[in-house]
Amino acid sequence: MRLSRAAVLRQAKAASLVGVRRLNCWGSHLTDISICRDLPNIEVITFSVNGISDLEPLTQCQNLSELYLRKNNITSLNELFYLKGLPRLRVLWLAENPCCGQDPHRYRMTVLRNLPGLQKLDNQAVTEEELSQALVDGVEITAPPAWRNVENGWAEAMESSAAGSTAEPGSELLSSNLEETNKIREEFDMKPVPRDKYSSFSPRETDCNRKKRNNVLNAILLLMKELDVEGLEIIQQTVVRRLQAFQKKELQEE
Repeated sequence: MRLSRAAVLRQAKAASLVGVRRLNCWGSHLTDISICRDLPNIEVITFSVNGISDLEPLTQCQNLSELYLRKNNITSLNELFYLKGLPRLRVLWLAENPCCGQDPHRYRMTVLRNLPGLQKLDNQAVTEEELSQALVDGVEITAPPAWRNVENGWAEAMESSAAGSTAEPGSELLSSNLEETNKIREEFDMKPVPRDKYSSFSPRETDCNRKKRNNVLNAILLLMKELDVEGLEIIQQTVVRRLQAFQKKELQEE
């Protein structure tokens, strides 16, 4: 069922769509919310218990601060892509949708990684510790859903992060890993890693290590943006000591 202009005005008791601030369509059998593209000033939307699967119309709701979508038909966490551009979104209720999958922790971390401005997710307050952990455990959504049926709501969300690891066999994978590693090391003014340092690893082992390493490095780089001069100096001193220890170890091995 499509949400009509007349239904919106009637429910919101407004004279025009521009004047709609709050909208409650709980349990209204809705599947099409394209009318949301014409609600630029909407602040609170309740769409729980419907059949909604497409969140793209919400991209125009730049004043949206609360969004309730519990018990709908959202199959892919890639739908979060459409919410990333909403600067005022602070409350989201997305539980009991197919996209939540079988891993509650990973689901929550992925939502918080992509929507770090949330103060409450699924009626549970968001903590600073969770936001930091989300940088490591969450999956970053960089593209909208591919619009195909999936049995597992995680399939599409994982495609973008896993594509490079499954499609690059043998030496191609090794080259990709080495290039990505050296690019990150360059940000720290560190020397590039020579190819022979990677040659002893199998593609599977290298790929696993790469994912873990890059998750940690991405988290560090993001958190460094929050540090002041004193904090950055502490980081620099720690890095120098670690590098000296590694260099000493390498010399002993040679």
